[in-house]
Amino acid sequence: MYRYIKGIVTQINPQHIVVENNGVGYLVLSPVPYQYKIGEETTVVTYLHVREDIFQLYGFKDEETLNLFLKLISVSGIGPKSAMSIVAFDDTNKIIAAIETSDAKYLTKFPGIGMKSAQQIILDLKGKLVNDELDMQLLSDNSKDVAAALEALGYNKKEIAKSLKHVNFDQDLNKALKEALAILLK
Repeated sequence: MYRYIKGIVTQINPQHIVVENNGVGYLVLSPVPYQYKIGEETTVVTYLHVREDIFQLYGFKDEETLNLFLKLISVSGIGPKSAMSIVAFDDTNKIIAAIETSDAKYLTKFPGIGMKSAQQIILDLKGKLVNDELDMQLLSDNSKDVAAALEALGYNKKEIAKSLKHVNFDQDLNKALKEALAILLK
């Protein structure tokens, strides 16, 4: 409903900020409210969460964080509170990389996310957070090495990206490379 609010930050609290726009103060729940400064004009990218008993406005510094938040709340068992704790805790690229490389252990470090929730996040979001193009910045060291090896063997980036989506990088590098090759040779 509200895509963004542009205004002056008038209050900062541990879980929210207040952004004044045309005489109206909007209470905006923020993953990292202290990134804003009182008196500063800012644009907050927002999401209005509506339940039968409450309307909550969530705000983010950029579209990328908002998009990750929206994807996370689409996962069964992950609500706005859990999604906020995830996006507040770490860089969005690291979170996306953990999901794309099936790193459930990494995801369990976030408050309120156990192994079952982490696996559900991976199951629901793996392959949906990045384009089919190979984005080397999002990949872990093991997946970068596997991607480089596959590229040296003559595979194009699109083929590599598709195969890496299905490889488990928790295993050692040789096994991961064999798994990627098996996928490509099917």
